[in-house]
Amino acid sequence: MNDPLAGVAALDGVGVAAAHARDAVDALLRHPAMRRDAAAVAAESALRGARASTWLAGGDRDDTADATLQGALRTVAEVPAMAEVWERSPRQALARLHMLAARDLVSDPDELGRPRPDADNARLDQLMTVATASTDAPAVVVAAIVHGELLALRPFGTADGVVARTAERVVLVARGADTKAVSVPEAGHVALSRAYLPLLDAYGSGAADGVGAWVRHCAEAYARGAEEGLAICDGRAGT
Repeated sequence: MNDPLAGVAALDGVGVAAAHARDAVDALLRHPAMRRDAAAVAAESALRGARASTWLAGGDRDDTADATLQGALRTVAEVPAMAEVWERSPRQALARLHMLAARDLVSDPDELGRPRPDADNARLDQLMTVATASTDAPAVVVAAIVHGELLALRPFGTADGVVARTAERVVLVARGADTKAVSVPEAGHVALSRAYLPLLDAYGSGAADGVGAWVRHCAEAYARGAEEGLAICDGRAGT
């Protein structure tokens, strides 16, 4: 059976980077706070993730009235529910994320949850198929590809960055990497923000080197996002 994501996982340095990211998230999930405060840690993770995603989208993460922030907050709140939907109906999950993210950003409500007329629907369908198929690739690799493809495609034309980063979270939960949704991958992307757009461009080239560099970048962001989660846990330990 064809397994394109396994091919991505085999690119230079990707396996090591993915293992490092998974080890970091596993360490977070083993933190004692997970036994008593997992829900509170997940709530704080969602808040920090929404603020980070808003900043990456060019919004004001400190303004509670910012439409991008409000959309990001709505989408991250839906991650656990969308993780349950994703594997059986990724298009439905994606549409729901866009409806939440872009609700205050579009003038025509009919645009919500629907790809723009000139979107590459064939490539989007292919992504949805590949992203939910059985694969030997780690969840980290699947999440990075979903993120990169959605940003390269920009299927909706509004709030695509917030949708892509939330879908990344959804995949990490759905594929069993971060079962409690307590890491903050968006914060990792902010920490590595100088490389974010250049490596996204490299990914968009389709060249193996560019794809590998993007996935390694995402893996490092997930590791740093796990560190952010650990900081939340440590903060809870002092309360």
